[in-house]
Amino acid sequence: MLTLINTNYMVPLIAPIGLDYVAGAARAAGIETEVLDLALESDPDEALRRHFAGRNVRLVGLTLRNADDCFWPSARWFAPDVAETVRAVRALTDAPIVLGGVGFSIFAERLVEFTGADFGIRGDGEEAVVALVRQLEGGKRWDRVAGLVWRDDGRLRSNPPAWPERPALPTARDAIDNRAYFRLGGQGAVETKRGCDRACIYCADPLAKGPRVRPRGAAEVADEVESLLAQGVDVLHLADSEFNVPGEHARDVCEEFVRRRLGDRVRWYAYLSPTPFDAALADVMRRAGCVGINFTGDAAAEAMLRVYRQPHRRDDLAKAVGACRASGIAVMIDLLLGGPGETPETVADTIAFIKQADPDCAGAALGVRVYPGTAMAQRLEAEGPVESNPGLRRRYDGPVDFCRPTFYIAPSLGPRPARLVKDLIAGDRRFFEPAEEAAPGGTDDKGYNYNDNRPLVEAIARGARGAYWDILRRMRPEP
Repeated sequence: MLTLINTNYMVPLIAPIGLDYVAGAARAAGIETEVLDLALESDPDEALRRHFAGRNVRLVGLTLRNADDCFWPSARWFAPDVAETVRAVRALTDAPIVLGGVGFSIFAERLVEFTGADFGIRGDGEEAVVALVRQLEGGKRWDRVAGLVWRDDGRLRSNPPAWPERPALPTARDAIDNRAYFRLGGQGAVETKRGCDRACIYCADPLAKGPRVRPRGAAEVADEVESLLAQGVDVLHLADSEFNVPGEHARDVCEEFVRRRLGDRVRWYAYLSPTPFDAALADVMRRAGCVGINFTGDAAAEAMLRVYRQPHRRDDLAKAVGACRASGIAVMIDLLLGGPGETPETVADTIAFIKQADPDCAGAALGVRVYPGTAMAQRLEAEGPVESNPGLRRRYDGPVDFCRPTFYIAPSLGPRPARLVKDLIAGDRRFFEPAEEAAPGGTDDKGYNYNDNRPLVEAIARGARGAYWDILRRMRPEP
């Protein structure tokens, strides 16, 4: 038997759709599979003991959606909790343990080593887990399992990542309690594709999901939405890196939704790039059920857009907002302030332009999470010893370790960069402001952080549904 365990405790609770997909694929392959969802258990330790009592488990899979909260100044690292879960499982079963998930795939070898797991799968888990089970039953040829991280005479080896050209994802979505997650998390989720071929200097998506776009068929995506609707989940987030990259795929999906009249039954949100985006795409998205778009803006200062390697320009942001307004779609712009070369002048330029563009809201995130293997990490390493880089922010001692939450804020923003940003925002309630640091290492406020955001959790408990930015903006009183 295969046991798959959800280890993600972030609240509001996010449905572990990767676990749902993997469990469905394993069952379709004839593998007896059970899901143990620790996020829904009041006593996870007791749930583990109860599950493994009397079961003949051949393989245990642990999913890691997030390795940290990706937010400065909280900088919470979840890997120690996963290591503790690995130890707890070890005490209850002799079955080998494999790690997987998007959060795992960014740091695959490091997390296998850190947690003491037997294996890890970097990339898509649906086919790889089935292949691993077959090798456990037979020849134990670990080199034949795509994406596998494994031990060979005491050293770690890694097979090429599991990034099949076309993701093979089941559509039934019946392996987890999607109703519970909708009640506790306020939205469901669907992937319409995997991978990202963009070159943003900070982004780990190409490391975790692959550097090329791998789309699913539009009919397959619509089938999955139908299955979630049958479970009572009628508010969704399309969990793609950028839904409109490529634009043809986004149109195909929307047109299939329109053909099935899904837009009359489901409300959905998505992440998009400001390009390619126009009035025609906004119109078909709205008819397909889209009610909110979160654009990856990063900046409006041209110098910072070039630093981040964004293909859009500032005018594209304004045009995107206008197209959403004309189609009746709520619009959010996510900013990433404090990158290399950021100055008080570029921050002021960005904030002033966003105010003029007039989105429904804008997230003023401060601090770039530095992931190993990204152009951002390579840039900092090329500048000299990272330990002496005045822009790095972290909550741990010793050598700089980009696998742990490590952030960069341009030193030119001064000793209180969050205060600088807040002063420039000047109380404009369209902005989610950054949190300020508090001695000796916490925060004075939650700022723009969804993790353990109690007002957000309470709003969902009262019946709020939708993308978290949309729930939060609707909670704000009118000026």
